[in-house]
Amino acid sequence: MNLDRRTFIQIAASPALALASDGLPSYRVVSPYQATPATPLGMPGVHRGIVTRVHSNAVIDEGTEHVDKAVVNRMLSEGMRSLSGAKSDTNAWASFFSPSDVVGIKVNCSGAPRIMSTPELVGGIVDNLIKVGLKPGQIYIYERFLDQLLSVHYERYVPEGVHIVAVETPRGSILGYDPRTYVEVNFFGEDDTRSNLVRLVTERFTKIINVPNMKEHQAAGVTGCLKNIAYGNFSNVARSHMREKTNTLSFIGTLAAVEPLRSKTVLNIMDGIRGVWHGGPFSTEKKYRFYPKLLLFGTDPVAMDRILLDIIAGKREAEGALSLWDRSLENIDRRAHRDSLKNTFIREPGHIEHATRFGLGEYDRKRIRVTPIEV
Repeated sequence: MNLDRRTFIQIAASPALALASDGLPSYRVVSPYQATPATPLGMPGVHRGIVTRVHSNAVIDEGTEHVDKAVVNRMLSEGMRSLSGAKSDTNAWASFFSPSDVVGIKVNCSGAPRIMSTPELVGGIVDNLIKVGLKPGQIYIYERFLDQLLSVHYERYVPEGVHIVAVETPRGSILGYDPRTYVEVNFFGEDDTRSNLVRLVTERFTKIINVPNMKEHQAAGVTGCLKNIAYGNFSNVARSHMREKTNTLSFIGTLAAVEPLRSKTVLNIMDGIRGVWHGGPFSTEKKYRFYPKLLLFGTDPVAMDRILLDIIAGKREAEGALSLWDRSLENIDRRAHRDSLKNTFIREPGHIEHATRFGLGEYDRKRIRVTPIEV
């Protein structure tokens, strides 16, 4: 069936609008783009419910935080070959990417320079894309904010010609966002009720690699694949968590499901070399950093975030911290990033399960297959 642009916008909006009947905000999703059935690589992708977990005790020195690039490369090799089923690194990466692709690597630098998508990992991803046949100029490392991105110095880890791009220059600029593709919702009577998708996603990239960290988040519970690809690709998102009761539960999945972001995000590599178990998404207190020494690989962001949720919840329990699921207003304190027995907001770790309403992946642990690998 052929759809004109107007009809497609109405259909794209309908799942989100239906959520309003559940007492959730009413979302209007507008996009002139639609999924391409011929390339069904987008979330949850071809490996739905499958996660590869690669661990190495040697990947980072906890005292100095020095990362061993050679170990990172071995972890990348093992993880990608396991996920894809390929016998060589080149074939593993070629199962996702071709020499004609323009690839965006969505890093997370919100806690930089203390916590971020590890430069050695991002450099290894770029090296493998080049081996598949992409030229440096076809690869973009991108993040929303320039100051955070520049603090990491990815240029030291990738070949000359790779683009390192901030969407907002200066912060607050809307020029890097597509005016035709947005989610409209009124949370608290705010003046600006529209969140627009990054223009590079709609106009330049053919595929996206999502590289989030393993972090607790004071509003969303955790910030993993879903939050990095959603909040990291839209403008005006912080308005969802301006008060104790936030709208992160429904906003994250709504954004992640917008086309063409959903279809172009074909691979998630979660960076758990370092992690943050409290005070996230930043890392102002070193005592709240920990070292899982892990990489997770998958195409299903929900399944990967479900594993992340167990890791962060388990670490918090071991440290005697407040549960991620605590909803008591008595525990709300705006200085909670310094106290693991307090919350800044009522966290919404349920955003991961909520994302299944959009068909973004598997949440039930019985339907998730994890392959553990030791390097």
